[in-house]
Amino acid sequence: MFTVASLWIPFTVVAALGQVARNAMQRSLTGPLGTWGATNIRFLFGFPFSLLFLGIVLVATGDHWPSPSAVFWPWLLLGALAQIVATGLMLAAMNDQSFVVTTAYLKTEAIQTAIFGFVFLGDHLTALKVLAILIATVGVVITALRPGAKGFAKSFGSLKPTLQGLVAAACFALSAVGFRGAIIVVPDVSFVTAATYTLVFGLFVQTLVLTVYLLTRAPKVLTDILRMWKPSMAAGFTGAFASQFWFLAFALTAAANVRTLALVEVLFAQAVAYFSFKQPLSLRELAGIVLIVAGVALLIAV
Repeated sequence: MFTVASLWIPFTVVAALGQVARNAMQRSLTGPLGTWGATNIRFLFGFPFSLLFLGIVLVATGDHWPSPSAVFWPWLLLGALAQIVATGLMLAAMNDQSFVVTTAYLKTEAIQTAIFGFVFLGDHLTALKVLAILIATVGVVITALRPGAKGFAKSFGSLKPTLQGLVAAACFALSAVGFRGAIIVVPDVSFVTAATYTLVFGLFVQTLVLTVYLLTRAPKVLTDILRMWKPSMAAGFTGAFASQFWFLAFALTAAANVRTLALVEVLFAQAVAYFSFKQPLSLRELAGIVLIVAGVALLIAV
């Protein structure tokens, strides 16, 4: 039987499903808009929907407009800016033949989130939860690695992809911890309001930063974004929807728990590849999936 505290589990699964859908929509817009243009869509068009979500939440809960203390803003900025930096590092890696290796190191995010959550927020994890995170992380790294990919032998163990992957993972981990840190210091309101309020201002900061960047570096991209407002609106809504549930989960449990359970996204992607595109699974991928399932099952059980 679910309690309020355990609602982070379905919240995370819904968020992961929403993220898979958002990624698919963003991918279709990357060609005409470029990587940063497609990335800004989730912020620029997601922000109005986050305001709508907050309005609905305030009416439904009867909460007042939150008034967090000054400590809220450093956490919020950490979450918003770290996510942009992580995305930039990941996009840079996509242009490198060592991207597969970088991606594998990127999957250490859950472990790094556990470390940062403990150091900065005092999030306590039992030994069994740490073991679950390690098992699931090993599984997703095995699934991500492609030993036969171009440049794999040369890239694996070399400095550049290692640093790109580990630093990007660290930034994504800091982003998760930063947003959770902001949510839990919003006083005197329900966890739903605290999460949604943080989402609104997180998307506002990210929209502001990326829009100013595009205005100075690629103003035509902003024009193209507005011209393609219909598909952008759909991607923005899906992104805001997914983020809403990520933040609800962050409000209820340690960020490391959320980011570990979020690895089910890999299972969703593998399922789509297998059933929709008839792509067979290798023994390596099957072994990785088994470890992910085992790690996630242990995480939920304990």
